[in-house]
Amino acid sequence: MGKKKSLPLLENVTVTDVAAEGKALARVDNMVIFMPFAAPGDVVDVQIIKKRKQHALGRVVRYVSYSEERVAAFCPHFGVCGGCQWQHLPYEAQLRYKQQQVADNLQRIGKIELPELRPILGSEKTTEYRNKLEFTFSDKRWRTYEEVASGQEFSPEDDLALGFHIPGMFDKVLDIRTCYLQEDFSNRLRREVKAWCQAQGYGFFNLRSQTGLMRNLIVRTSSTGEKMVIVVFHDPDESRIHALMQHIADRFPEITSLLYIVNDKCNDTIFDREVHVFSGRDYMLEKMEDLQFKIGPKSFYQTNSSQACRLYGVVRELAALSGSELVYDLYTGTGTIANFLARQARQVIGVEYVPEAIEDAKVNAALNGLDNTLFFAGDVKDIVNEDFLARYGVPDVLVTDPPRAGMHEDVVRTILSARPGRIIYVSCNPATQARDLSLLDASYRVGAVQPVDMFPHTQHVENVVCLDLRQ
Repeated sequence: MGKKKSLPLLENVTVTDVAAEGKALARVDNMVIFMPFAAPGDVVDVQIIKKRKQHALGRVVRYVSYSEERVAAFCPHFGVCGGCQWQHLPYEAQLRYKQQQVADNLQRIGKIELPELRPILGSEKTTEYRNKLEFTFSDKRWRTYEEVASGQEFSPEDDLALGFHIPGMFDKVLDIRTCYLQEDFSNRLRREVKAWCQAQGYGFFNLRSQTGLMRNLIVRTSSTGEKMVIVVFHDPDESRIHALMQHIADRFPEITSLLYIVNDKCNDTIFDREVHVFSGRDYMLEKMEDLQFKIGPKSFYQTNSSQACRLYGVVRELAALSGSELVYDLYTGTGTIANFLARQARQVIGVEYVPEAIEDAKVNAALNGLDNTLFFAGDVKDIVNEDFLARYGVPDVLVTDPPRAGMHEDVVRTILSARPGRIIYVSCNPATQARDLSLLDASYRVGAVQPVDMFPHTQHVENVVCLDLRQ
């Protein structure tokens, strides 16, 4: 067997742009190189990690000179943690690149006629904006390139981590000391739980061997000040579980919902696991304008609460409801948009694949005194068909907020057959949104495009498009 071909180190490479997935982009000869954590204008030495015919993935090993646009990252984990890849870019530049990302996708993939894009709505909070974080326990801490190069030996205690998965490394976890995505309560709690579990000899989970008591720590907060903490254990060790939960309750009396789950499966999903209430309620309350929402441990809710309100405000504005309309809300989740629109509509019908989410939607409608909503659980492509339309009526306005993969072709065909007067398409992936818009283009024209930034310091961008039926 021949020797594996070594990949080149390229020197004095000028970064020129920002590309997909938040990586920076450079061109050398006829090859496009993608690399994380660089900024347009940086001159770098880059080690090629993976190489294809016309593109490659690289890692910056030295900055020859820095871009004038670059700013200092505020997080000590920047450059290792994959969560906030754009901290080195000023927020104004982040918004500019996100706006361009939306425009490029709609033009290049959608190939449809567009109005001038509205300026992106930036987030008022650029740190501590998330209302939910999930941390993972691991006995296989990710070691930085510097640690590996040092040749330092580590004890088993040094390899314990409570933090985030390294992208692309399913069994490696970066130990997090300080995270700026959530209020500092989350940092204090995480550090205390890790230290206490280490001191008590609690085993941290090993994904490969499926051993270790401590599995996950989930922290949810609300704009009302309520706090939910969910500890996920691998084994039903009641005495140890109770000891940790009591310690958390004693040290953090501000927690309003202290819950735990035992998950002995091979994966981290908890939707089919029983939730145990150790203290407090099994839900917390969130507010949006004059609406209240009950958020349970398994509930989906937009993770940037203040921007979610602005996003739904855009949907309401573009829907332009007079009070007489029948509205469909496809991929309704826990019915947040449906409930947000209900007071301006004759009736709102929401459809969602996850049955538990639909139960949350019904609870939240009742909580807000809304009696003009109907919610159905099941795959949108299976439920919303000709029989469904005949029974419940053709919508005047249709709102769709699909997952990143976009809408199934059957759903698009049903929409084209139903011909609602207006469609409001909310998307977390402008690329698949553009694909779907091209399929709708024969019957609908784009009336407005409004990007919304839900996740500062990341490449992700939400986009709302208003479509009007062609006459």
